[in-house]
Amino acid sequence: MNRIISIAGFLLISSIVCFAQNKDAGRPEQIDPGLNEVQNQFMDNQAEALLSQAKKVFTEYPPAWPEPAARKSALLLLDGVLHDVYAPERTPVQQFFKTQMRKAIQEVEEAEIAQGARIWKLYDHGFVVKTKTVTIGFDLIRGKSADAEGFPISEELMERLIRQCDVLFISHYHGDHAEEWVAQSFIDQGKPVVAPIQVWKTKAIHKSMTHLERAAHRIQKIPVQNGEQILQAVIYPGHQGEQIENNVSLVFTPEGLSFAHMGDQSNSHDFGWIDEVAGHYKVDVLLPNCWTTDIVRVSKGFDPAVLITGHENELGHTIDHREPYWLSYQRRQGSERFGGSREQGYETPLILMTWGESFHYKRENF
Repeated sequence: MNRIISIAGFLLISSIVCFAQNKDAGRPEQIDPGLNEVQNQFMDNQAEALLSQAKKVFTEYPPAWPEPAARKSALLLLDGVLHDVYAPERTPVQQFFKTQMRKAIQEVEEAEIAQGARIWKLYDHGFVVKTKTVTIGFDLIRGKSADAEGFPISEELMERLIRQCDVLFISHYHGDHAEEWVAQSFIDQGKPVVAPIQVWKTKAIHKSMTHLERAAHRIQKIPVQNGEQILQAVIYPGHQGEQIENNVSLVFTPEGLSFAHMGDQSNSHDFGWIDEVAGHYKVDVLLPNCWTTDIVRVSKGFDPAVLITGHENELGHTIDHREPYWLSYQRRQGSERFGGSREQGYETPLILMTWGESFHYKRENF
């Protein structure tokens, strides 16, 4: 009996050693348990090939309006790769994400904006807007919501971005829009974090955050850069569903440009104020969640010069709720919706971007 146990122990130890050696030698882990090792390696290789091709297109054809036709094909390639259930665990996807984020953060550090604004799309619904005088962050996170080890960018890289920003606006408390470590880093640097009262209400950070009144069409002031610059903002009382407070922040820069970030706005009862925004203010750029309730009516209510959607391909969601780029195209053009009634389209120029890309907005071009 002891001899049998000894042999079993030897085999177990040998298996562990062999697994460690294979892992060190670069053999793929079983990312998808429904596939064998060869099939998993194939999926990794395919992701690497498709992402490499997409990246070439994005480099040659940066975001622009009208949109270069090649960009649509590249964005649809991303949809295919990122709708693999196990996409966030795959090394090529992680490398693509981190490379794109690193590039964007370096650009934020180095960009000098003489005119207009440059807008970077980061993870999920995170955006950075930089003008000649200020740099604004919206819903900035490191990618932990993808719920995959090795996917988020490092704290050191995010710290570099935070140092460039003057303020952080958080739409609501969900982890794909708000990360406490990021918010605390802003506060530690003496920079305001503007959020609904519901965000981290029971935590110590709550008292250090800025809770502006959620009031339709009411301008409020936010000092930044130790009071050297003043932002003006309207914090519209939006909602995700019925109960979740979701700030829709319309922010005015010292240059007079305006940017509206919608978070996860998705409540039809809020159209009372959405329908009236353009009657009160000129909106340069609208940053809606791509799946917001009735995007045609939202576009009409804000009447922005440019619309840049966010929230495509949030990898923490199940694949049926990783909103694809192809659906954003359909919603703009109008289409039949899964056997339901036909959706109308809208005319607002639409800029679709992936992680780490940017668009230079100049009012005179629109």
